Amino acid sequence: MTETSLTIPPRVFSGMQPSGNLHLGNYLGAMVNWVAMQRTHDCIYCVVDMHAITVAQDPHELRKSIREVTAAYLAAGIDAKKHIIFNQSQVAEHAELAWVFNCVARLGWLNRMTQFKEKAGKDRENASVGLYAYPNLMAADILVYRATHVPVGEDQKQHLELARDIAQKFNNDFAASIAEHGFGEEFFPLPEPMIQGPATRVMSLRDGTKKMSKSDPSDYSRINLIDDADTIALKIRRAKTDPEPLPSEMQGLAGRPEAENLIGIFSALSGQSKEEVLKQFGGGQFSAFKAALVDLAVAKLGPVTAEMKRLSGDAAYIDSVLKDGADRARVIARQNMDAVKDIVGFVR
Repeated sequence: MTETSLTIPPRVFSGMQPSGNLHLGNYLGAMVNWVAMQRTHDCIYCVVDMHAITVAQDPHELRKSIREVTAAYLAAGIDAKKHIIFNQSQVAEHAELAWVFNCVARLGWLNRMTQFKEKAGKDRENASVGLYAYPNLMAADILVYRATHVPVGEDQKQHLELARDIAQKFNNDFAASIAEHGFGEEFFPLPEPMIQGPATRVMSLRDGTKKMSKSDPSDYSRINLIDDADTIALKIRRAKTDPEPLPSEMQGLAGRPEAENLIGIFSALSGQSKEEVLKQFGGGQFSAFKAALVDLAVAKLGPVTAEMKRLSGDAAYIDSVLKDGADRARVIARQNMDAVKDIVGFVR
């Protein structure tokens, strides 16, 4: 039975952009969860370099970032032999399916995408078409593998909903052809979001109301995965807090975003619940809590950082991982893209 028959195997797809340093939010919000899902799903993890060029990139820095993100995937514990790691631009079917989806998606759908409005700002006329059509390519990334589950952050949930809309419209528009070619009532699955992980939304160390981001101008707002122990310690000690002692119960965190963020980070790194962390540190000053958080963060992130740096020094190995992953991804993508061509009515 082929992949393009009636049975669609459960499959996870997700990816990260190679733009700037990966940070604690990427690790706790995505990578820890990705590693865990390897035990229960077939996983495809992509370095989405085609998405990265929706804004200007230095070619030398882009190549470096692609390899660095790949090193981070491996250092975090993703098994490139059992699962697939590759960079998007090596599998042309992503772009090929994206064009089909450009012709399926409606302009009104894209006009509702809030992330374009945020990234383009007031000068939208000068934003690239790629930035505007980004969600269609994201839909193609997922559906070219007919992925059934997608771990996403809250900021990407709207894009996944669009991918579901595109899949549904394709299935409806080509229902007769899908059936004619033996694929049953629908060809594309409606991928399900998986919003989970120990800390799905890690906030800035300088402002607990803003998400930790690699685009924040202050390096003290985030803990980068390449930071050494001294840098991690300095950033945590300088993390914004408030003058009140830590509460002993969760309701005491209301209206205290910086305190809640640091408790959340400790909880995610330690595997304890927030309630357990507050029982341990409630009533104490931030100085003692921060000291414990420094020790925990260094112990948890130190091995990942060391392995990242080791792997980043071996570009030939990283490139071999990406090529092997791309070769295996292409087999799945090509089969599905050929089926799409048959359904749409292309001659091949």
